[in-house]
Amino acid sequence: MTQDELKALVGQAALAYVPDGGVIGVGTGSTVNCFIDALATMKGRIAGAVSSSEKSTERLRAHGIAVLDGNAVDSIPVYIDGADEIDRRGNMIKGGGAALTREKIVADTAERFICIADESKLVDTLGRFPLPIEVIPMAAAQILRKLRRLGGEPSLRAGVVTDNGGHIIDVRGLAIADPAAMEREINQWPGVVTVGIFARNRASVCLLGTPQGVRTLEF
Repeated sequence: MTQDELKALVGQAALAYVPDGGVIGVGTGSTVNCFIDALATMKGRIAGAVSSSEKSTERLRAHGIAVLDGNAVDSIPVYIDGADEIDRRGNMIKGGGAALTREKIVADTAERFICIADESKLVDTLGRFPLPIEVIPMAAAQILRKLRRLGGEPSLRAGVVTDNGGHIIDVRGLAIADPAAMEREINQWPGVVTVGIFARNRASVCLLGTPQGVRTLEF
């Protein structure tokens, strides 16, 4: 089974977590695109979606699904999104698509985070995938220095400006044994918009695409 087929499989499986009549949170990325396409088959059963990126907003609207401003929504029953890595406790690295800040905002509004991913994303320790951090441009050099002192190998992602006007730093060489502690540490640095560790907003459920079918992990 190809990676695209695995993504389609978990995108379809996520429909089981969509509540009738509610507003759902929708993430960003190729796996989420499969979910959005599947969601279009039942769009009449939901009130709309809060989107974490301009790209997802465009895709939702192309399918005729209403996209609501997050400020107009008090709570969201579920947020469905992918991950660049997820560990066996539901902690994730996200931000490969540069939408991590909006993803974290929507995840924080949601009651449950449903992660959809293929089995290659499951790891014992986060950090093999470069950790993304969104920063205010004037702080980039200062934050690069701090990350080197932390033991990482950071680099500015070339040519990328986020939907918020920020820049992305990718950090290689980290083994993130305590995701919650590292998330707190980096998030407090002046100039950091957000770090792509999702420990405070970790997954409740992961639908993992495998050649044998969808494997459900609950945390």
